[in-house]
Amino acid sequence: MTKLEDHLEGIINIFHQYSVRLGDYDTLIKRELKQLITKELPNTLKNTKDQPTIDKIFQELDANKDGQVSFEEFIVLVSRVLKTAHEDIHKE
Repeated sequence: MTKLEDHLEGIINIFHQYSVRLGDYDTLIKRELKQLITKELPNTLKNTKDQPTIDKIFQELDANKDGQVSFEEFIVLVSRVLKTAHEDIHKE
């Protein structure tokens, strides 16, 4: 497996690590998303311990408004974080 493939698998594994309720590995509820963000992205996303911030992120990601964030919806967050990290690297 290449380094990039290994990192992609790591993203999938992190998502599954937090989507544990009743064996449902395909969606995150708000509590699970908050745990993922606060534990895995504390240096990347600001105000992650602030509930209104988490609520806003959740609402933005939950495109179909079903009260859950699917993996497809989650990768929007991953994409945004990667884009910001890329921009920050070029500022240094």
